[in-house]
Amino acid sequence: MAYGPRKLRFSFTGKNLTHFGGFFLVQYFFQRLKLRRLLTREIRFKQRNNRYVASESILALLYPLLVGLGRIDATGILKRNGVFRYLTGLKSYPDPTTLRRFLVRFAHEGLDSFLKLHEGLSRRMIRSPRKIILDLDSTVLTVYGRQEGAEVGYNPKKRGRPSYHPLLCFEGITRDIWDGSFHPGNVHSASVAQELLGRAFLKIPASVREIRVRADNAFFDHKIIEFLKQRRVFYAIVAKLSQPVKARLGGLRFRQVSGETFAAEFWYQPQRWKASERFIVIRRPVPEEPSWQLSLFQMRGFTYQAIVTNLALTPYRVWRFYNDRAEAELVIRELKEAYSLGKIPTGIWKANVAYFHLVLFAYNLLNWFKRFCLPETYNRHSLQTIRRDLLAIPGELVRPQGIPTIRLPASYPHRDLFLKTLKQTRRLRIPE
Repeated sequence: MAYGPRKLRFSFTGKNLTHFGGFFLVQYFFQRLKLRRLLTREIRFKQRNNRYVASESILALLYPLLVGLGRIDATGILKRNGVFRYLTGLKSYPDPTTLRRFLVRFAHEGLDSFLKLHEGLSRRMIRSPRKIILDLDSTVLTVYGRQEGAEVGYNPKKRGRPSYHPLLCFEGITRDIWDGSFHPGNVHSASVAQELLGRAFLKIPASVREIRVRADNAFFDHKIIEFLKQRRVFYAIVAKLSQPVKARLGGLRFRQVSGETFAAEFWYQPQRWKASERFIVIRRPVPEEPSWQLSLFQMRGFTYQAIVTNLALTPYRVWRFYNDRAEAELVIRELKEAYSLGKIPTGIWKANVAYFHLVLFAYNLLNWFKRFCLPETYNRHSLQTIRRDLLAIPGELVRPQGIPTIRLPASYPHRDLFLKTLKQTRRLRIPE
């Protein structure tokens, strides 16, 4: 029985090799977007290092997020990869120290222009929808060491540790990030949600006839409800189960709506609220291994969840509509794990805010790439899947008859997908 070779030689003489032979697909999409030209035109500020223009430095920060290198310190592998630099059009790759210094200057002098560019590009990628669903969510980024702006706040996994508190607004149908804001860990979600929503509403196209907002109980606040009602926005927000709300549960008449799920509703005006609101209550048996999300309140073998809403839907449909918001939690997990959102790059507050917005931009770029260039079956696939199937392919740059060619493995299993994506990207037309 063979156990593998016992005598094997190693030779470090390979040239023109890369780990990321398929990254040209994403780079080609960037070319169709004219991304580098947009960055060069819109983001201009004086730099100490004249070796790299702002557009090159921004792209050099985006590329490691997309290929999965994570921390800025890991970009050295791209600096030494001549084929990757050839694919992306970079003559050389900035070292980590140069990128951090650029990030600080970019935060002070280029971030506002970058945010306008991101907003304008987002508008171009929308195809005149009739309905918009905005999902609000937040997360906690635990900080280790001394990070400017990090404060002790709500941190369920690392209690007592300082953290940052990003807020995010997603479009529930496309999963695009509509807006985001970065805060110290002691800032409550409800206190800054109106500002976030206000910016998000300004980006909504004129073609939209209906806006719906979904959020968890961190956004259950009478000011937010009034803000949405004034703008004629429909909402479904998980209610905090206060003692007055709990007291009503025992007297409700529940109806079976699906399997072991029962629903009821009532009208109630919480203290300091201007009017009575419709509350939907869902009752389900306590699962054998309940999660903290289901166990909002337990009583006599059941879990209860209340949702405040102005949607003219049955209680069951309101609950199902809200449950689709779980997509937002998956996106946040992907941002933290695949896009390295939790890997804070510097100790400077403004630079970390700028990095946060670069991560959101990288996510949207890849989301647009999936939506417009990949088959529909890939629209819900994660970045890890895209990397595995299309980007992280060993390749060799050769020039037969003087024609640059990336030689990919003969055994590559996704050849048809690769060629179809290349063809679809070539056909792509982005509205001006």
